[in-house]
Amino acid sequence: MTSVLIIEDAKSLAASYADVLRKIGCKSDFAGDLNIARSKLKSGRYEAVLLDLSLPDGDGLSILRENGADTGGPPFIAVTSDGSISSAVDATRLGAFDFLVKPVSKERLTQVVASACRACPKGVAAAPKARYGITGSSPQMEALRRRIERVARSGATVFITGESGVGKELCAQAVHAASARSTGPFIALNCGAIPADLLESEVFGHLKGSFTGAISDKTGAVGAADGGTLFLDELCEMDVRLQTKLLRFLETATITPVGATRPQSIDVRIICATNRDPQAEVAAGRFREDLYYRLFVLPVEVPPLRSRGADVLEIAESLLHQFAAEEGKTFTGFSIDAKRSLLAAQWPGNVRELRNVIRQAVVMEDGGDIGREALMLPDSPTPPRSHLGAVAALSPRSIPDQHAPDRETAVDSAAAPANRADASLTNEAAAEILCRLPMVDIERLIIDAAIAKFGSAPKAAKSLRVSPSTIYRKRESWEGRQLNAQAG
Repeated sequence: MTSVLIIEDAKSLAASYADVLRKIGCKSDFAGDLNIARSKLKSGRYEAVLLDLSLPDGDGLSILRENGADTGGPPFIAVTSDGSISSAVDATRLGAFDFLVKPVSKERLTQVVASACRACPKGVAAAPKARYGITGSSPQMEALRRRIERVARSGATVFITGESGVGKELCAQAVHAASARSTGPFIALNCGAIPADLLESEVFGHLKGSFTGAISDKTGAVGAADGGTLFLDELCEMDVRLQTKLLRFLETATITPVGATRPQSIDVRIICATNRDPQAEVAAGRFREDLYYRLFVLPVEVPPLRSRGADVLEIAESLLHQFAAEEGKTFTGFSIDAKRSLLAAQWPGNVRELRNVIRQAVVMEDGGDIGREALMLPDSPTPPRSHLGAVAALSPRSIPDQHAPDRETAVDSAAAPANRADASLTNEAAAEILCRLPMVDIERLIIDAAIAKFGSAPKAAKSLRVSPSTIYRKRESWEGRQLNAQAG
């Protein structure tokens, strides 16, 4: 059984941590001050340490300096309760595996402790980087973490974009947790999941009797987030009429619940997200342009899973241990063939799809190694270009030819009809050719063709109704992936 040392002077809180950890197979030991903690750590039997940074006999950072991972000790998880994350940042610099901000949710506690136990030198699996709850050590995710740290310092609105299933809400939670508002509430509202006639009430609240069915006063999402962060997911699906009231709230920092006559002052930070192209929504008249410019202040783009290389394996390992603990089973990891299949998959549903695949495998298998046949994946002809190095690293042999054309050849073949002056190529025929390629290659084909046709990236961006920075960013990522694949 995994052993965890809880260094916490509040006995009731330490007991609640232990109760949560017991459910994922962790045995907990306690230390109420630094002296007891130092004595217990000498035994060297702990796979993880949960450390409160504010202790009655000193600063928790001192014991981290003496016994942290940089000194060969177990992974430390720092716990802080102050409104600033400065102490947690200091702990991270000293080698802390991750940090938690009180009050700590059960889900976050189990996720971080499970990851830390796997990172312990005594553990079986390698440690995924899960800083801010985001697993993955690819350059894209390291860049995302750095951007989260930067935008978290500000109070300006954050606009998160990315495909469905990439983890936009997790990114929003990370911004909140790393901000000065971390001790305040984090309220998430899916704008696409609420009927249009109830959306205003859900966002701004209502008074009793203000409409049929309003049997009591209701605090809307904005009011509930007062002092903290409001996350508006699927923002581009918000009713146009409500967009006007949201714009007024952003301009005045006041709300008027349905049925009320006096506005209320609210202090809240807005983080919003969408899997649509917001500029295209503005151009189509479905989203107000003035609201877009009020919200699109600090953009954050979450990359799709298929572009993140070996992160797929790190996330899969993390999910395997999490689900195995929940199901009361023991797994040793993934077979080589299973890893190849995970890397070769295109993951149109991104991390959400990966979660389902791993959950199914854990439920259906009894334990041991997860093999290729246990993963309910469609046959994938060849791995994405960004994954080739990771696949090659799994075996000294070259990647086998799976009776599929080389990716570059496939791209050239798809591009060839578009380069010919062939007026007979219909939309259906073009779609038939392109649907054989992953979306990232289709994007590259279209952007390269637009630049070739119009002569520059800004002109191509105007034609494609995206910002020039989007094209520059994508081209830069392609060049980076190509270098990574060559290096691999």
